[in-house]
Amino acid sequence: MANSILDWQLPPQIEIPPEFVAAIRKCKPTVSGKYAARLLWQRGIREIDRLSGYLDCDKYQPSSPFAFGIEMTAAVERLKKAYIYAEKVAIWGDFDADGVTATSVLWDGLGQFFARGERLSYYIPDRMKESHGLNVAGIKKLAAQGITLIVTCDTGSTNIKEVEYATKLGVDVIVTDHHTLPAKRPPVTAIINPRYFESEHPLFHLSGVAVAYKLVEALYLTLPDIPKQPVEYLLDLVAIGLIADLVQLSGDCRYLAQQGIKRLTQQNQPDIDGFRPGVHKLLQLCKRNGDRPTDISFGIAPRINAISRIHGDASFGVELLTSQDVDRCHELAAETELANTRRKELQKNTTLKVQSKLLDLDLSTTSVIVLVDSNWSPGVLGLVAGQVAQEHGKPTILLSTNSDGDTSKEKAKVARGSARSTQNIDLYQLVNSQSHLLNSFGGHPFAAGMSINLDNIPVFTEAINQQLQAKLGTIPPPSIATDLVVTVADLQVSNGRELFEDLLLLEPYGMGNPAPKLLIKNCQFKDVKNRNIQDFKGKTVQYIRTKFELVDATSSKGFPGLWWGHYEHEIPRVKCDALVELDFNSYEKRFEIRLVEVRPAAIDNKSPNFSDRQFALKILDFRQESIEPAAIDSEPIIWVKQCPSEWDELQCYCQQAIQTSSKLALNYQSTNLATNSEILQQLIGMAKYALQAGESINLYRLRSRLNLSDRAIRLGLDALVEIGFDVSLQNQTNLVTITLSQMQERNELDLYSLITVREFFAAIEEEQFKRNYFLHVPVYAIEASLTT
Repeated sequence: MANSILDWQLPPQIEIPPEFVAAIRKCKPTVSGKYAARLLWQRGIREIDRLSGYLDCDKYQPSSPFAFGIEMTAAVERLKKAYIYAEKVAIWGDFDADGVTATSVLWDGLGQFFARGERLSYYIPDRMKESHGLNVAGIKKLAAQGITLIVTCDTGSTNIKEVEYATKLGVDVIVTDHHTLPAKRPPVTAIINPRYFESEHPLFHLSGVAVAYKLVEALYLTLPDIPKQPVEYLLDLVAIGLIADLVQLSGDCRYLAQQGIKRLTQQNQPDIDGFRPGVHKLLQLCKRNGDRPTDISFGIAPRINAISRIHGDASFGVELLTSQDVDRCHELAAETELANTRRKELQKNTTLKVQSKLLDLDLSTTSVIVLVDSNWSPGVLGLVAGQVAQEHGKPTILLSTNSDGDTSKEKAKVARGSARSTQNIDLYQLVNSQSHLLNSFGGHPFAAGMSINLDNIPVFTEAINQQLQAKLGTIPPPSIATDLVVTVADLQVSNGRELFEDLLLLEPYGMGNPAPKLLIKNCQFKDVKNRNIQDFKGKTVQYIRTKFELVDATSSKGFPGLWWGHYEHEIPRVKCDALVELDFNSYEKRFEIRLVEVRPAAIDNKSPNFSDRQFALKILDFRQESIEPAAIDSEPIIWVKQCPSEWDELQCYCQQAIQTSSKLALNYQSTNLATNSEILQQLIGMAKYALQAGESINLYRLRSRLNLSDRAIRLGLDALVEIGFDVSLQNQTNLVTITLSQMQERNELDLYSLITVREFFAAIEEEQFKRNYFLHVPVYAIEASLTT
């Protein structure tokens, strides 16, 4: 299920000036402008004179690369010297999409000045065996090859000791990076890092690939007669890295991403100058055109990232992006595609294992989630950590002692992993405060990687939890902003085109400019179905998507949608409020929505004004608290101890409280809800025990043990029959008797395929969905619903 405890923030009710809408239409005459105007206004783009450059990148004035000042000048002068004296230069990259594209930009860009493979080489650390950043072993290897200058990209700012070691070996270092700065300037020839700018500077948010591009751009401007290809040929790579990384797409970042997407779109034309056969093949494999940011974020970028997540070594990613050998690129693209499908399956399995470990944590007293396991693959921990952080609204660190087959004692004592933040909590500062407990650490406020001795993990976990609690107190529940309230009829205007083209004006989306979230109230799902996806060789991958049609009171004709990573039984069968994103499916040539969040439709989430109303009912909120009734004042109180799953249940308590002039006290607790599979296995286990013992099972005992309603229990009994048990229920005595078992051994997927099991799972999901809602719904919403 999606996380229904999220607090939804409805868009403000603002009157948009008509001249602002008119200005948008003047810039883009083909759009209505009404949706774009509201979004731009809500996001602080309110000056009409800013609209032209924001909406049309060709009218934006980008910053000069020499805005970096003496650091850029020093870097260019050192590269000129290396060029004049025929020195050997090495690019030191990183293994994620930003790092691989940054390496590729320098490989192609510096390759105009240094013969690639002879005077220019590149080194990317192995994700499974090495950490981010420079390391002594790699520097020693490069120095032995005659390298006298290392140019880093997307890394290196905090590698003080490693830079000092390189200097001792006679190797100069130019750092191009965008990660957090050290306390003092490292002893490098030059450090080009936008973090030295003020946060309002248009270059401040550049990612690693964009900083690398700015260095190449400066070198092109300094030595314009040498390059044989325009620097703009690199912009498609810049867009891929920018959108893949966690940076704010504003200022020059937005400009470079916009120009890069225009260049990426041209990669569908093999006859263009600067054609990249590897990029072209990736677009074909992910069934994308390259004209949308989502073609990168959901298509190309995950595939590039998958190379190191599965293989460890990301080096062939650079060859894939830069080689002109068509056959070789097709071979590497196929290997990348297979890696990505394996990544999806590995991510899904790891997510399930992490969710199991979360059941052992008391999340109510946990500020930072830290989990470690010996079998998790380090390659997907960042992705899973991001999912957990988003779902629970808490920074998450996942660590693994999986050392890629190395069973040495030293390796076994070290855990490596990834961290992801949420709710604007500065993860880098939080973790860096305990750097004395870490072996290595690097990243930025939203994402980081680290290694730590196993013995230090308990102390580290306690320290960062205490520090965050001291700083923030109780971490507020996670929230998600809704941008527009629309209907299904709004979506269906021109089959989605009118709304889509308005939203398109705000692209590219990213940090600081997220994809608009559309709220559709009182809607229902129909024609719900899911399946496992397949890789391009036809092999089934355990990573699923659910398709559906969405309807509401404005239109009985469904609008198509997808919910990635979820089964059909997770879709509620009741009226809902759905939060979605609108997108264009270039493969099926249609507009569709992607489901983001869903919750029961009962009330408006905006708090009503109760100042002019007197309520006969007073509700006391003791949810998640241990309260003794005797500790409360002597006024009569009706206690609600069990978390309801229907409004009718609360309404009964409400009527009882009003009739007896009592207060209504909500005093139910959260429970660690078991997964569908765990509940089914408990039910099967109880059935086996009853059969062996020759005993009947009381229906109420089943309800209590499994925490399910009569309806769900009866569906569970139907599932037992299809699995192979002979089950009878005596309605008068409410006793369940098991007389025979012809149960066959089945794996989890076989069980999921049984119709009655899927109906049982759907009932479980619906009840847990509702209980989770009633556990967190605001009191004012309950008052509004019960007293109207």
